[in-house]
Amino acid sequence: MTSRIKMTAKNAFWSYFSMLVSLVLQFISRTVFIYYLGEGYLGINGLFSNILGVLSFAELGIGTAINFSLYKPVAEKDIKKIKAYMHYYKWAYRMIAGAIAVLGLMLAPFLDLLIKNPGNVGNVHIYYFIYLFNTVTSYLVSYKYSLVNAEQKNYIYTNVNLLISSSTIILQIITIVIWKNFLVYLSVTAIFGIFQKIFISIYFNRLYPYLKEKNTEKLTKEEKHLLISKIKALILHKIGDVSVHQTDNIIVSAFVSTKMVGLLSNYNLIINTVSSCINVLFNSVIGSLGNMAAMESKDYQYKVFKKYRFIGFWFYGFTSIALAILMTPFITIWIGKKMIVDVLVINLLVIDYYMIGQRICLNNIKSAAGVYEPDKYVALLQAAVNLISSVILAKIIGLPGVFVGTILQGMLSSILKPILSYKMLFGISSKFYFIDSAKYAGAVIGAYVICYILSKLIIADITVVNFAVLAICVVIIPNVMFGFLFYKTEEFQYYYNMLKSIALKK
Repeated sequence: MTSRIKMTAKNAFWSYFSMLVSLVLQFISRTVFIYYLGEGYLGINGLFSNILGVLSFAELGIGTAINFSLYKPVAEKDIKKIKAYMHYYKWAYRMIAGAIAVLGLMLAPFLDLLIKNPGNVGNVHIYYFIYLFNTVTSYLVSYKYSLVNAEQKNYIYTNVNLLISSSTIILQIITIVIWKNFLVYLSVTAIFGIFQKIFISIYFNRLYPYLKEKNTEKLTKEEKHLLISKIKALILHKIGDVSVHQTDNIIVSAFVSTKMVGLLSNYNLIINTVSSCINVLFNSVIGSLGNMAAMESKDYQYKVFKKYRFIGFWFYGFTSIALAILMTPFITIWIGKKMIVDVLVINLLVIDYYMIGQRICLNNIKSAAGVYEPDKYVALLQAAVNLISSVILAKIIGLPGVFVGTILQGMLSSILKPILSYKMLFGISSKFYFIDSAKYAGAVIGAYVICYILSKLIIADITVVNFAVLAICVVIIPNVMFGFLFYKTEEFQYYYNMLKSIALKK
């Protein structure tokens, strides 16, 4: 237990440090990008990123299944078995890279159908091929990260990624300022990316020299059967995830405009930044959860999950309110009024963000425990609901319709997944999950209403001073309300006593 907490704390510390540096660089990069290249290229950037995200369904959940399979041999220090899984993983990812390359090339002739009113942005097909190249080559080295994850040493990945992403962003900023050309920007990034991937490969070969050894045993029939069984279930989950999280920008580009993708990308940058900051904490414990699932009773796991989920409600609830109230004033101050979108769209984006946040704890413990099968068909249902409703509603009510469709599928997932998986995970009814969900949602809605009314009183004109005052209020009000409402709960008392213990030691 103590070692799990230590590894989680170490992973979280380095992840947050990395996140802070990355956050500063990303906002500088986005500001420079908009100033020198404009929102047209911003839309192209967002669209192609999502198209290639859709193509990544070829990964088919193999990485998640391998990560789960590595927990046991890593815990037992079974080098032969680790080598066997990593060898399997390497060849699987080479096949995936080839599949994405073929699918990407097949899609190229149809790009014009997905791009609406992009503006004068040059040859989009050349841009697309560079994006495709970057995506395909990343699969040739990314599999090596799975071993540090299984060892609960996510901080190694974090530090390597920080070095790579920071140097990339700095180079991108320099390239834009000097050449003011999107094609040069992409080309330089692609060339630099090749050197980064070579560095990653050399680094991990030195970290785990046994991965270079040729005498690798094969997985047994039972191990392959278990692995393939989980991959089959994860294929369905992957299709659902891709259809939900990677298609919105494609639908917006095809039915509204590609420039709107650029405007939305500023909001998504803020939302994703906040989400990433929180997910650093939640993802840093996945390795520990996997170890716990292999070693502890279901009753113990449920008690840990209750505490895990409570902190998830608090963080996502508070930040949902902050995003809904503060994003538009922030963007107005940052890059101007011409970059803001309708308040209804913002609220829909935030509702989706909150719902994803409330599911992340359950998804993480399912992933760590290898429980993929019970709700595998929910993902296909999500995909169908999202795509059909988003396209139909986009034609009827425009941009908001895209995100109404996304929320509908999210509600479906939030209801069905606990019902189907709770019993297998914890041996109890899912009704307790929904009772907690209702309490948490009520607290968030109440705090949001108070903050919204207050925002109308504080900000008549958007200024830096007014924004700062409103931000302070939005930090204080929800957190005080949450503390007042949940003070007597076991979960609150656990974290309260933990913080009090830390404070007294100092």
